[in-house]
Amino acid sequence: MHSLEHAEDDPLTEEDERVAWLCSGLRWSTEGPSVVWQHPLHGERLSPLAPGRRLGFVLGDARHCVGVRRGGRRTPCPTGAAVPSAAVSAQCAECARLDRSRSVAADTMADDPRPYDVYLAWFAPGLVKVGITAAERGGVRLLEQAALSYALLGRGPLMAARRAEAVLGVALGVPDRFPYAAKRAARHPLPPPDVRTAELAALHARACTAPGLPESLAVRAFAPVHHDEVFHVEGIRSRAGVAVPAAGRVVAGRVAAVAGPDVYLEMGDGRLVVVDVRRLAGWELGAVGDGVVTTVEVEWGEAPVGEPPALF
Repeated sequence: MHSLEHAEDDPLTEEDERVAWLCSGLRWSTEGPSVVWQHPLHGERLSPLAPGRRLGFVLGDARHCVGVRRGGRRTPCPTGAAVPSAAVSAQCAECARLDRSRSVAADTMADDPRPYDVYLAWFAPGLVKVGITAAERGGVRLLEQAALSYALLGRGPLMAARRAEAVLGVALGVPDRFPYAAKRAARHPLPPPDVRTAELAALHARACTAPGLPESLAVRAFAPVHHDEVFHVEGIRSRAGVAVPAAGRVVAGRVAAVAGPDVYLEMGDGRLVVVDVRRLAGWELGAVGDGVVTTVEVEWGEAPVGEPPALF
């Protein structure tokens, strides 16, 4: 079962394949993006997604819950519950509930002693959000969110960061989240860094003088960060369709860019297809040989009617 070819660190080179490896999503680090695999016997493995790398796989018969990851360790779903193929989340209801029971995003970690950063994330002109992330993560949260640029506003205790997020959302007129499809659609054409810098600088200046900021929040000087060289999306010129994972279907191409959970694949026929790895999580991905073609359905328009928006 080889899904990511020609990599010494691929988990699918393990001799013991009696129990399948499952894709559990995409993980960013300061070294770049990687597909994450999980196995009940071998644990987790990572397969880096470098530009130009061939990505090819066939999806298995069903999609299953990937369990809960906490403190750097993953606890498998006790029942291996089935997950709908169209769902953004690869967790069953019980595992999702357990995840939220100890979560900053769900406001169930008020006692977290770590310092937090408040940031402005830029996705497109007028598409800017305010958010918080643990300072120790060093900007990885912005890579996960597919922010094309960002700037830190301040650092402080969790409750101070939460308060600042709420205050600045109102003062600057920016939200704390967007439907994910809006982010994806806004990446092209990509404005140059100076345009992004100017918009972030103006918002940062207003944020620093906003009334009601907590005294325990240490305001940061303006220092924009751009992800052009990390994502490689500046080279994406053509319109990209979005792959729809389904049992038994094939995806094959070469990595052109990666932004957040989206992997842009160049097909052999010149098309560009986005694979949202959140939707691959929970699938067993099997081997395909050279010369195979993509057989998954590709959506070239908006999300299907009735599908709830994925907020990220």
